[in-house]
Amino acid sequence: MERTTLDLWVGAFVVAGLGALVVLALKVGNLSTYNVSESYVLQAHFTNVGGLKPTASVRSSGVLVGRVTSIVLDTERYEARVTMSIDKRYQFPKDTFANILTSGLLGEQYIGLLPGGDDVMLASGDEFKKTQSAVVLEDLIGKFFTSTADAK
Repeated sequence: MERTTLDLWVGAFVVAGLGALVVLALKVGNLSTYNVSESYVLQAHFTNVGGLKPTASVRSSGVLVGRVTSIVLDTERYEARVTMSIDKRYQFPKDTFANILTSGLLGEQYIGLLPGGDDVMLASGDEFKKTQSAVVLEDLIGKFFTSTADAK
């Protein structure tokens, strides 16, 4: 093989390797593609969002149905207000539970939706009435130690 052909092959492998690294970074960073053009907006209030971030996924039964678009502190209720963009293909009843859950080895947090049985569906701008905040490991450890200290 000529030197230029060898250099061409090495260059192609380097470019392919860099492309694979970019794809891996997007997957780990949870920035995979999601079409927000056909979506509606829902909100939920949580007392603690833990490590939830904007662009976190919103899932129902493990299926990606939307993304978190913003997290702000509601100064009237002093709770975190989470705004989500939900794909229009998926409609949820008014009594749906919104839970902050953790998945994977890296501890990615996402919002899990557990549909209720109401006949009326949530519309754009509506709010989830039933929510469960993130479980904070430090709080669990603190409760464990105080309960074992009280038992003695």
